[in-house]
Amino acid sequence: MKNKKIIVIISIVVAIVIIGSIIFYNIGVSAVSSKSEEVIVEIKNGSGSSQILDKLDDAGLVNNKLCGKLFLKFNSYDHLQANTYILNKNMSLSEIFHIINDPDIKYILKSRLTIKDGNTIPQVAESFAKILNVSKDDVIKQWAQKDYLEKLVKEYWFIDKSILNKELMYPLEGYLYPETYYITDKEPSLESMTKVALDMMDKKLKPYKEDIEKLGMTLHEFLSFVSVVERESLFDKDKPIIAGVFMNRLNKGMALQSDITVNYALQRTGVKVSTKQTQTDSPYNTYKYPGLPVGPISTVTEKTMKACLEYTHHDYYYFFAKKDGTVIYNETYQGHDKAVRENKWY
Repeated sequence: MKNKKIIVIISIVVAIVIIGSIIFYNIGVSAVSSKSEEVIVEIKNGSGSSQILDKLDDAGLVNNKLCGKLFLKFNSYDHLQANTYILNKNMSLSEIFHIINDPDIKYILKSRLTIKDGNTIPQVAESFAKILNVSKDDVIKQWAQKDYLEKLVKEYWFIDKSILNKELMYPLEGYLYPETYYITDKEPSLESMTKVALDMMDKKLKPYKEDIEKLGMTLHEFLSFVSVVERESLFDKDKPIIAGVFMNRLNKGMALQSDITVNYALQRTGVKVSTKQTQTDSPYNTYKYPGLPVGPISTVTEKTMKACLEYTHHDYYYFFAKKDGTVIYNETYQGHDKAVRENKWY
């Protein structure tokens, strides 16, 4: 009877160990996250399964390396192929090795499109042109075609007929979300690449739709507002304060008097703006015309959108950025003028 009890206990312990080992193994070879997060992994020629496992582990795609080694002992992969892959943290080890062993073109990186924060359409067009092997001017020209723009108005909730305004320099300015995009098409088109950037803007804007409506702006006006704050602020901490300055001026009917909008109207970079330049006759010039510029003046980021929606409530109407980026805020023009005279560096 005693021996039977011992056998039963041993059997239970063995069963627990086996079940526990199975659970441990299954977790170890499962996806590292339930959320989607793309990871680029380059597999070089001659890489064996063990080397690939090391590479995946370095990329944060392996839950448990010991389990990964066991996985490779239990499974055989004879056609592992060298490529630069777009993998995801929500993929299991089995899915990843299947992709590398029998690649689907949608997981192979062909090119990388980078749209930078605060860039203008001519700068963005250069990035597209390099991948498409066309001129920057060709890209800009296609982005301005009326039938294409009308199609976008129908396709996207956040794009309206404002982009058809003939006073706009570049209709899609501010609408292409700044991000690094991984292109898998062997021969991508301008339209397909543009769609990727617009889809991302759709994704970024959607959570703030009601907040934007409460702000009392159209989507086009909001992107215009955000783009000014994007270009005027160097540090994230200043974004909601600077947004508050411009909101105070808008609410009081004052001209925004943003130097950045003058430079955009003149299609130039830099900080310095002359008195003569502030009289440039352009609907983008917020010295000459009150309210927001006729359209966005650069790409905009989600953090700046959020800063504009959660702008700081204060009594400042003026600000000046010192050479090191530090911003001096003032409630009066007299205080602002003094700050400029004492700290002007350009």
